[in-house]
Amino acid sequence: MMRVHKLLATGLGIGYIGKGSGTIASLATSIVWHFVMERTSGFWGAIVLLLVVTAYGIWASSELEQCWGKDSNKIVIDEVAGTGVALLFVPVQLKYIAAGFVLFRFFDIAKPLLIRKMEKLPKGWGVMADDLLAGLYANIVLQLIVHFQLW
Repeated sequence: MMRVHKLLATGLGIGYIGKGSGTIASLATSIVWHFVMERTSGFWGAIVLLLVVTAYGIWASSELEQCWGKDSNKIVIDEVAGTGVALLFVPVQLKYIAAGFVLFRFFDIAKPLLIRKMEKLPKGWGVMADDLLAGLYANIVLQLIVHFQLW
C-alpha cells in the first residue's frame, strides 16, 4: 500500500526527478487540465477531483513524513492541487492555461501574503495549504485578467 501512496504523492513519479520536480508536476497538470477540460465542460467534476486530491494529499503527506521527513521535495501532489486551483473556472484557452501555470509557480516560489505561514501548519496540512493558497492567488489574478480582457 505504501507504494501506491508514494506513486500518487510523487505525481506518478515526477517527485523523484529532484530539482525542478514541482515545476514539472505543475506543467504536467496544466497540460492534462487543458486536454481534459477542452473535451468536457465538467467544472463540477474538476472541483470534486480537486477536493479528493487535496484530502488525499493531506493524508499521504502526513503518512510519508515518517519516511521522507517534513515537506519532502519528492511530494508534488501539492503542486498538482495548487495548479488545479489556479486553473479552476478559467476559460480553457492555451494563453490562460500558460498564464495560470506561470502565476501559480510565481506565488508558490515567492510565497507572499501568508503563503509562507501556511507551511507551518502541522503535517500534510502545511504541505498542501501553501500551494492551495498560491493557486487561489493565481486564480484571482487570472480572473481579473479574463474579466478585464487584459490579455
